[in-house]
Amino acid sequence: MALLPILRFPDPRLKKIAAPVAKVDDSIRKLVSDMAETMYEAPGIGLAATQVNVHKQVVVIDTSEDKNDLRVFINPRLENCTGSQTGEEGCLSVPGIYDKVERAEQVTVHYLDLEGKPRSLTTDGLLAVCIQHELDHLNGTVFVDHLSQLKQTRIKAKLAKQARVTA
Repeated sequence: MALLPILRFPDPRLKKIAAPVAKVDDSIRKLVSDMAETMYEAPGIGLAATQVNVHKQVVVIDTSEDKNDLRVFINPRLENCTGSQTGEEGCLSVPGIYDKVERAEQVTVHYLDLEGKPRSLTTDGLLAVCIQHELDHLNGTVFVDHLSQLKQTRIKAKLAKQARVTA
């Protein structure tokens, strides 16, 4: 396993749309393993392959308290998004920034598992939010894209200032 570098907003590579995985093989399983290690180390509860500059439709999520419930979604697609909830979100690609985002309350996601078998899951709450957030990444969207232009400008300025201070 290896830690992968996480792209930081506003890196243009975060805007790339991820390609479907043609075959779930050992290279995809290694990517999942590395992504999980990276997510846990960061620490975070979700990570899309786009965030580690791999533009394939792969997502890892673990919303459990003790980090023992890793979920893997390969070629995920959402349907039956119902209801509405607004909650504060953050992102490993936008460190230290949190803001309210409106999402569907309940979602059904269809995906492949690590064996390449089709699966589906209907969920709500934090897991539903996390799935929507990570699938946004696969489509080239970062959570700040859901915010006003003014907030986006402020976030870019704050992150640029952080980068200058740590450089």
